Amino acid sequence: MADKSLIGRSLGVTHVDVEKGRLRFFAKAIGETDPIYTDEAAAQAAGYRSLPVPPTFLMCLQGEGRDVVELLNIYGFDLGRILHAEQSFVYHTPAVAGDVLTFDTRVVDVYEKKGGALQFVVNETRVTNQDGVHIADVRSSLVQR
Repeated sequence: MADKSLIGRSLGVTHVDVEKGRLRFFAKAIGETDPIYTDEAAAQAAGYRSLPVPPTFLMCLQGEGRDVVELLNIYGFDLGRILHAEQSFVYHTPAVAGDVLTFDTRVVDVYEKKGGALQFVVNETRVTNQDGVHIADVRSSLVQR
């Protein structure tokens, strides 16, 4: 069971290379038809240095290099009882193919609902690129029932 002593705890820093092939694959998988996500010339004509990272793809990249079992142990959660509760993004500038993104994640809240039947852990992640430019802030929650 997660407790409030987790608030402020760093969950570590990971680094991820943003690759064109993965961006194209994700765009296809979600049915994205805007050519800026698959055609580098279209992306550059739209003002991007390369293919832009689709808005929700940061959640996929954030998971790179993280040990899910270790995270669940930190939270005191059981894999068979968890659900992804929510996610939100605040973007400061686009990330593009060729960037190396750094994800610095912390626990920012722990709470319960329904008399403890639902336990929540909320994480915030600061995303920067290889030049230290602040790309986005990602907030996500897991709930254990």
